[in-house]
Amino acid sequence: MDGVRVALVLGTSAGGVGRHVRSVAAGLVERGARVAVLGPASTEELFGFTGVGARFAEVDLADRPRPVSDARAVARLRRLLRDADVAHAHGLRAGALTVASRARVATRPLHIGRGAVPVVVTLHNAVIAGGRTAAIYGALERVVARGASAVLGVSPDLEERMRALGARRVGHALVPAPARGPMPGPEARAEVRAGLGVGERPLIVTVARLADQKGLPTLLDASAGWARRSPAPLVVIAGDGPLEGALRARIEDGDLPVRLLGRRSDVPALLAAADVAVIPSVWEGQPLILQEILRAGRPLVATRVGGVPGMVGEEDEAALLVPAEDAAALGEAVGRVLDDPALAVRLGAAAAQRATALPTEDDAVTQLTTLYRELVRP
Repeated sequence: MDGVRVALVLGTSAGGVGRHVRSVAAGLVERGARVAVLGPASTEELFGFTGVGARFAEVDLADRPRPVSDARAVARLRRLLRDADVAHAHGLRAGALTVASRARVATRPLHIGRGAVPVVVTLHNAVIAGGRTAAIYGALERVVARGASAVLGVSPDLEERMRALGARRVGHALVPAPARGPMPGPEARAEVRAGLGVGERPLIVTVARLADQKGLPTLLDASAGWARRSPAPLVVIAGDGPLEGALRARIEDGDLPVRLLGRRSDVPALLAAADVAVIPSVWEGQPLILQEILRAGRPLVATRVGGVPGMVGEEDEAALLVPAEDAAALGEAVGRVLDDPALAVRLGAAAAQRATALPTEDDAVTQLTTLYRELVRP
């Protein structure tokens, strides 16, 4: 990749997408690429792209449609991408605006002639809203399918959607969780449990942004049933987000055995302390927390959505999977793990084994450098 000029484009991000772009930027720089990251100023503040050797340029890519600012963003992208060899946008809106800024891409074959920058788009999330919002995002999907040189999806359903819309080249994105170092030992588990005051009660852990996609109301519904167990498990949710007030009010009103911990920096230790980890999401692609749970070798109950089944294995050997928004099924699956120590041990061992097959950050960069070379080939 020596000397290849790569522009990575992203919109507003407070979590996984930003961390992934930083990882990709670092890997590309190490391989000799000249990398520029284009996105909102807040992303540079949060993820420090310049700290890994990339150049950063601010582009106001909002998290929802805003016609005037979007038009300005397209114009600025057009200027900033003039000297790039390849542009790689992360997210549907960033992808559509990047394609719009290089409109000639939509009318050329895959290997584009001089002066037209090939555009790669990675789709990190599904559209789970309905009504007018779904219609707007449907239009953006068509722009990406028609105009991108290649589209990568983080889950099979996103890939199939792009194929159905006629995208010329579709592949599977690799979005590995950054390595956090050695796994915490028994001392860390004991310290976290003591800090939570959980005692001998089972500890159920969820790590998620407090947002609609994460299925947390279903988790609260299930917790009402767990409260009748003896001893009643403690459910802890690590994360922050827009639903915090509503969730806290519901926990207090229902006297539920659930505690909101806020954002935590000790997630590996928190997972080590868990008797079972739960991912109750409505949809997920390749959630970083799922990869961390597998690496920690913890028993997992998750929803059968998006890219989750592929991550835990074709036979679901590394987790118990349940339908989304089904509190009864979620409650029963967690109860099975708590009541059957042999099942918990089997799931934990299978998770740790499955983690050895997860792609690495180096794998992700290798995939992209291969794709970039093909697209910029004279």
